[in-house]
Amino acid sequence: MFLVVGGMLRMHFRDRREDVTQGSFIIVPKGVEHKPEALGGECQVMLFEKAEVVNTGDGVVNDCTVADPDYI
Repeated sequence: MFLVVGGMLRMHFRDRREDVTQGSFIIVPKGVEHKPEALGGECQVMLFEKAEVVNTGDGVVNDCTVADPDYI
């Protein structure tokens, strides 16, 4: 789930795109390819996902991978 806290988000899917405004959210089902894009230069997003989801994609591990994510 992507909650847009500030700015505007465009979520690209293979067959469509959806714009998400500040204060709104979009849920991307498990296994659905997607590509978020900040519109207007910057977008602030709160991302909700299970702890076991790798933040850098399917099986990709690099310097940006978070091994021990924060819990709220």
